[in-house]
Amino acid sequence: MPPTPQADRPSRYDRWRVRVAADPGLERLYGWLAPLLVTALAGILRFWNLGHPHSLVFDETYYVKDAWSQWNLGYAAAWPDGADASFVAGQTDIFTTDPSFVVHPPLGKYLIGVGMWLFGPDNSFGWRFAAALFGTALVLLLFFVARSLTRSTVFATVASFLLAIDGLGIVMSRVALLDVFLAFFVLLAFWFVVIDRTRALDRLAARTSAISRGGEPPRWGPVLWNRPWIIAAGAAAGAATAVKWSGVWVIAAIGLYLVVTDALERRRLGYTFWPTDAVRQGLASFVLLVPVAAVIYLASWTGWLVTDGGYDRHAADASPATGLFAWVPLSIQSLWKYHTTIYSSMTGMTSPHSYASPAWQWALLLRPTSMYAQATPGGESGCIGGDAGCLDILYSMPNPLLWYASIVATVFLVYRFVLVRDWRYAVVLVGIAATWLPWMAYPERTIFQFYTIAIWPFLLLALTFALQHIAGGASESTASPLRRKTGQRVVLVFLGVAIALSVFWYPLWSGMQVPYEFYRLHNWIQGWV
Repeated sequence: MPPTPQADRPSRYDRWRVRVAADPGLERLYGWLAPLLVTALAGILRFWNLGHPHSLVFDETYYVKDAWSQWNLGYAAAWPDGADASFVAGQTDIFTTDPSFVVHPPLGKYLIGVGMWLFGPDNSFGWRFAAALFGTALVLLLFFVARSLTRSTVFATVASFLLAIDGLGIVMSRVALLDVFLAFFVLLAFWFVVIDRTRALDRLAARTSAISRGGEPPRWGPVLWNRPWIIAAGAAAGAATAVKWSGVWVIAAIGLYLVVTDALERRRLGYTFWPTDAVRQGLASFVLLVPVAAVIYLASWTGWLVTDGGYDRHAADASPATGLFAWVPLSIQSLWKYHTTIYSSMTGMTSPHSYASPAWQWALLLRPTSMYAQATPGGESGCIGGDAGCLDILYSMPNPLLWYASIVATVFLVYRFVLVRDWRYAVVLVGIAATWLPWMAYPERTIFQFYTIAIWPFLLLALTFALQHIAGGASESTASPLRRKTGQRVVLVFLGVAIALSVFWYPLWSGMQVPYEFYRLHNWIQGWV
């Protein structure tokens, strides 16, 4: 038999993949070892020197102090003038009992407060502990979501690895802001939706098998109500909303997704579709999804409700509701009034800011946010930067290759969805739409590029699907060995360049002291750093 031409031989990756698939023990080992190693890497990049700088950076001035007063009083309290310097110096008990007006729900600040309780409020590592923990957990969560969607441990590892080494994920895990908590709970909600959809496919397979054997197909009832993962998704989305109100958009997006996909599933199962079915499905999805989200959200306000000092805590006492809503407790009525005040404040938030970036700019990456910058003259405090001096900076800049490639991959995913109507692509696109498009409705509001941390896992999922397609993983039955080998090499080169860029940018993502000229090497376009 003549030897197989080199071009027609399977690649090393394909041979290794076949070997792993043929050995259940090896497959299980790799299935757990890969995510653990990537998560460990993410933890190192996020927790290393986490306490630096020992300063309240960017909006930590609000969230850290609010978290500590809320932890002690049950509500966010006001601090005296000049409290930042005193707080950093260790005077953490100088908050008053007067209420502070805050525009975000309490859950994220409770999470920050846990770290401060564990490590001390005067410890900057403690301020940021919860953010670093959730940012690391986000990497592991992305692995599980990606494995469920791509059906590949290799590409699930790729997706989580890219988040592990990316600057936006690193920086938002190294500052005590709310957005990394929001990103975690949003992705968790979608993971539960993915699990529910997988169960739906199992039901479809069971029906097909029953019909082929001449048996009775499963009834529609269990498909409508026996869906614990939708309840779990509602709880996660409620937690996201209890961190930031933008979680509400996720609840609405998941609800619409469920109504559409449930109707399509009913048709695939062979049932006649009537408009009343859509109403029934919508009501069932609402009951499974929304009440638990509302309970979780309301529970996050427990401290405010059971104490008397919070902002607007007794706003309804002087003018309680009458008629239909007269039965509502005054504390809940006051909370509603507080929420109307918050909404008016947030929609009118148009203060100019040098790092503001409206949502229409996000895809272009025109103005990432500098969280902290400290200049050091040459020869002082270890600076060897010469006359230009040195700079410590925390810059929430995503890996530029990954960012722009993910935007292109999203367009590719839309194209693929139009062609093949794959529910997996739909989940990713719904996630992107739910976390991005609503911000387009507020072009005048002061918002920032780092808000995209909630979008970022979904963009990386789109990129992972594109890389899988390039590597031939999405068309195994039709791709030739040469086509697969070439595609895999392209993916490896792409990953290599991404790693090199992350190494180049990491000093600016971790607050390391660098010569000013090295910092200037990152000024690729106007608006960067």
